[in-house]
Amino acid sequence: MPAAPRLPSSERLGDLLAERDVLRALAAEPLVGLGAGRALLMQLAHPAVARGVAEHSDFADRPLARLFGTLDFLLIVTFGTPEQVGRIAAKVRGIHGTVRGDGYSGNDPDLQLWVNATLIDSALHIHEHVMRRSGHGGRDGGELAEEYYRQARAVAEVLGCPPESQPADLAAFRAYMADMLATLEVTDTAREVAAAVLWPERKAGRLRVLFPALAVFRLLTAALLPDTLRDQYGLPWTGGRRRTATLLLRTAGGVHRVTPRFLRCPPQAFLVRLAAYRVDRTLSARRARRRTEPAGPAEPAGSTEPAEPVGS
Repeated sequence: MPAAPRLPSSERLGDLLAERDVLRALAAEPLVGLGAGRALLMQLAHPAVARGVAEHSDFADRPLARLFGTLDFLLIVTFGTPEQVGRIAAKVRGIHGTVRGDGYSGNDPDLQLWVNATLIDSALHIHEHVMRRSGHGGRDGGELAEEYYRQARAVAEVLGCPPESQPADLAAFRAYMADMLATLEVTDTAREVAAAVLWPERKAGRLRVLFPALAVFRLLTAALLPDTLRDQYGLPWTGGRRRTATLLLRTAGGVHRVTPRFLRCPPQAFLVRLAAYRVDRTLSARRARRRTEPAGPAEPAGSTEPAEPVGS
């Protein structure tokens, strides 16, 4: 198992969070959320991540919990104060400490790097292919991508993945992603978890009311995934589905470009409050389950409790 994560000092954490202008500018855009399913399925394509999620989360009963938990963590790290970020990072590191099994650990820097890399890559993919490089802060698309990557590395570092363990710049990051995509293999475990997320009405009847939104979510996730992973997951992909997805993405990009930013993006304080509320509710529910569900004879209490919210 990997060594304990190297956590940033309070001073280092302050330095990490001092520059978040580009990270915040892109994270506040609603369109970036279109890449959430893409990022999650890319994460699960790593066999160790898939095993960790399958063995340490109740994805069958709460199929969207990990997805929302990751997004909540990102919102707090992106928009929260250093104190808020320090608190949520400590909570997530505590959860990660219980996530361990054959060949994986929640505190493995390599896995933290991969999870964060999928989030970065998906945000940049949406920016470059859907938002059409509409610049923020006077930067063109290339400059924004470089600076976004530099600032987004902090997400993994607050959980203990040191900067020297991450690609040094955007070019190195692109090479890392290419190498990973060439070697990943989607396992049956990954397909099982992905099916629970993409078709949650099969597992959780209460989500049937979201059927129209989930149908769009499935279509866009398949459209945005790298071709090799879409094929390995066995997601349905026809000419008609491709044309429909292209129309939806072009329409979303067009609406984005003509809508003023103050109308597109919710207030940052609201995003933090919403994320903190959901995190606290999730942790309260976990504590309640721990009080009512006795541990198995071979494991201490809490060792198999669900692993969301999970950040990187």
